[in-house]
Amino acid sequence: MSLEFVSLETIQEIARQYGYWAVFLGISLENAGIPLPGETITLVGGFLAGSGELNYWFVLASAIGGAVLGDNCGYWLGKWGGWPLMLRLGKIFRFSEEQLQQVRTQFIDNAAKAVFLGRFVALLRIFAGPMAGIAQMPYGQFLLCNTAGATIWAAVMVSLAFFVGRIVPLDQLVTWVAQFAVVALILVVAWIAVPIWLESRAKRLETRD
Repeated sequence: MSLEFVSLETIQEIARQYGYWAVFLGISLENAGIPLPGETITLVGGFLAGSGELNYWFVLASAIGGAVLGDNCGYWLGKWGGWPLMLRLGKIFRFSEEQLQQVRTQFIDNAAKAVFLGRFVALLRIFAGPMAGIAQMPYGQFLLCNTAGATIWAAVMVSLAFFVGRIVPLDQLVTWVAQFAVVALILVVAWIAVPIWLESRAKRLETRD
């Protein structure tokens, strides 16, 4: 999901100038928890490979390597100090510790799926690594899910831009991928929020009775 204040033209220029390093660092920093347009940079890398400016396999390797490294950094940041930070942010946005604990528990119960599939979901790609650390997900399990998810995600993004980018304008392709990621985010939020809301509502009704 690209940042609005970074134009696609600027991202293309950066990718052309720095090549595989742009792809590697872009997705690495995004997956570490920094909201950079890593997905868009990866798509641009695949697009440039399709036009012959970059090598497909080097772009793919850069995307996989960056995604794995970035999520690992996010994981350890979350493990070492993520929960206290989450509690402080919760107070700012008026979320109780109980509500945050429910979200944490929900993540723990579905950690493997979240890490593996989270790359295709807007924002979750940024926060899956830190959340896995906060949830104290076993590192071996995290590394396996992270590497498998990174490989599949990178292969889909790079190949999509490499092949489809030859017949569909790059800006349209980026828009479609971003829209898919947002729809996926809405579904995930509903899946997490609705049970919490129903449980909270049930408790309020019990209190009244």
